[in-house]
Amino acid sequence: MSDALTRPAAAGTSAPPRPNAVVAVLALAGIVVSLMQTLVIPIVPELPTLLHASASDTVWAVTATLLAAAVATPVVGRLGDMIGKRRMLLTSIVLLVSGSVVCALADSLVPMIIGRTLQGLAAAVVPLGISIMRDALPADRLAGSTALMSASLGVGGALGLPAAAFIADKWDWHILFWTSAALGAVAFALVLLIVPESKVRTGGRFDLAGALGLSAGLVALLLAVSKGATWGWTSGTTLGLGTAAVVILLAWGFWELRSRQPLVDLRTTAKPQVLFTNLASVALGFSMFAMSLVLPQLLQLPEQTGYGLGKSMLTVGLVLAPQGLVMMVMSAASAKLTQAKGPKVTLMIGALIVASGYALNIVLMSEVWHLILVSCIIGAGVGFTYGALPALIMGAVDPSETAAANSLNTLMRSLGTSFASAIAGVILSQMTTDFGGHALASENGFKVVMAIGAGAALLAFLVATFIPRQKAAAVAATDGDREVESVGAEA
Repeated sequence: MSDALTRPAAAGTSAPPRPNAVVAVLALAGIVVSLMQTLVIPIVPELPTLLHASASDTVWAVTATLLAAAVATPVVGRLGDMIGKRRMLLTSIVLLVSGSVVCALADSLVPMIIGRTLQGLAAAVVPLGISIMRDALPADRLAGSTALMSASLGVGGALGLPAAAFIADKWDWHILFWTSAALGAVAFALVLLIVPESKVRTGGRFDLAGALGLSAGLVALLLAVSKGATWGWTSGTTLGLGTAAVVILLAWGFWELRSRQPLVDLRTTAKPQVLFTNLASVALGFSMFAMSLVLPQLLQLPEQTGYGLGKSMLTVGLVLAPQGLVMMVMSAASAKLTQAKGPKVTLMIGALIVASGYALNIVLMSEVWHLILVSCIIGAGVGFTYGALPALIMGAVDPSETAAANSLNTLMRSLGTSFASAIAGVILSQMTTDFGGHALASENGFKVVMAIGAGAALLAFLVATFIPRQKAAAVAATDGDREVESVGAEA
């Protein structure tokens, strides 16, 4: 079992006086950040009109958030380990509120992109929250709490979509962002009042060169992946960015291996438990996004196509909302299974559940209840997997590296999501059917994407089999060593 789930309290730290309140506040912060991801979905088709810009330009309101999140997550995680996780959590929430206010005041494209970029910079809230839990909570509370925090990304997204669709349908679209700002302000106040600062810090010098190198490499990679379909996969811009990403990331890796205080400790990342957990996370991120892309389209396409259900965006949100509740319930079940069998088993079972949900969707996609059932099954699997991932990561890294390691794992999931968006977009644009002179994604195209989603989940299962299992005795010894190191460091 993971030492993250059995470790004694570190010397010099004590459990917070209100652990239930700490968990609730951190989970709320995670949900607020995940709401930001889905906030703009209901108004994406209308953005060209609302912002007086072309459709190709308004896509940057989504792309900017993706790029900012990818850059911020590992950087903020490392800063959290260095100068304080709670401090960086509060900073992230301030960025979220600031970005929401800028978007709420925007009536043109540039301020909207600026605001969405600021919102994206808050993406490290969930890994920071998980890391705070490791430092602050009693060992017997850790598994369930981190599982809930990890699942908050999916919970907020699932619950936020119907709420955002309802607000956009009934009121001015700016209310969406004022709501986000208000929720962020509440989360900030609660974190300030209830969440304690961790005493586990590394200090040291920040690896600015490493941060710039990783940021440049990720931006080049994600631009190539996310905009390749628009620019053309064989265009000079796409190929140039892809090549630049490879070169920059290789040079960055060389720098990190030679740095005394690297942004990302690649030697720790190369440990089998961390390496295979991160690889499984890429596959899971890919698999999860396939559902987010397919189900809304199936629900909204005209009934005359023979496979579309002709529903509104509000109905889409209501259909997907139960998935978030299932994910929350399954996070608790995930924690119990992890305590009994270990996080590796939990991850493997969750991956199989996700794969079975996609397989069922291939044959059940003609009724609304079919899609509710499928989304709940996949949500249950995601609840298991996302609860196991932080336990696996924390079981293999030192407490002083927790925020950076969790942030890197979150980044891996995001990369999987980006690749899924690109590949699914290519498939659905190529496998089309004619509908009144318009090319729409065909039923077989959706089935292929679902089959790939199932395959990605099975790949995550296969990768997870390579994660080493830890014996209880070894874990206890490791915990004892770390406690001695902690005492020595503070002496």
